[in-house]
Amino acid sequence: MQDNQDTAQFQHKVRVRVCGLLIENDRILLLKHEGIGKAGFLWSPPGGGVQFDESAKDALIREFKEEVNLIIKVEKYLFTNEYMDDRHHAIELFFHVSSSSKKPTIGHDPELSGAEQIITDVQFFSQPDLNKISSENKHSIFDHANQISALLELKGFYFFNNI
Repeated sequence: MQDNQDTAQFQHKVRVRVCGLLIENDRILLLKHEGIGKAGFLWSPPGGGVQFDESAKDALIREFKEEVNLIIKVEKYLFTNEYMDDRHHAIELFFHVSSSSKKPTIGHDPELSGAEQIITDVQFFSQPDLNKISSENKHSIFDHANQISALLELKGFYFFNNI
């Protein structure tokens, strides 16, 4: 992640995150985050930090509204992924979600100032599209499933250490 005053709040502490897998017509919704990862950007599912006194489900609904302007229904819990690098440590709870609302559009992250927004694109990806993206530029969950539909079958705990 880029070193700036806004994103520094996510560094050197354990963060509990929720992530939603929205799959429609064999395509998965991903956000492009600039300044994250070794390669300068990362495609990952919508989601974010759980706030104190907020349920995981409520946090995921809020994050989808903020980041992609969608109203979602949380279908079920799937798996947990732990991520660690030299600055970040996240426990990520993944859920299958659905939406009957409009087309997703880029929203905002209220934890970051207007000038420091890092979400720069939102797209649905098919498996052939995902295969064209370097593993350095997509979330590590894609290392655990070779098909989008297989993500919904993942269960248990996964660990990704990027140190």
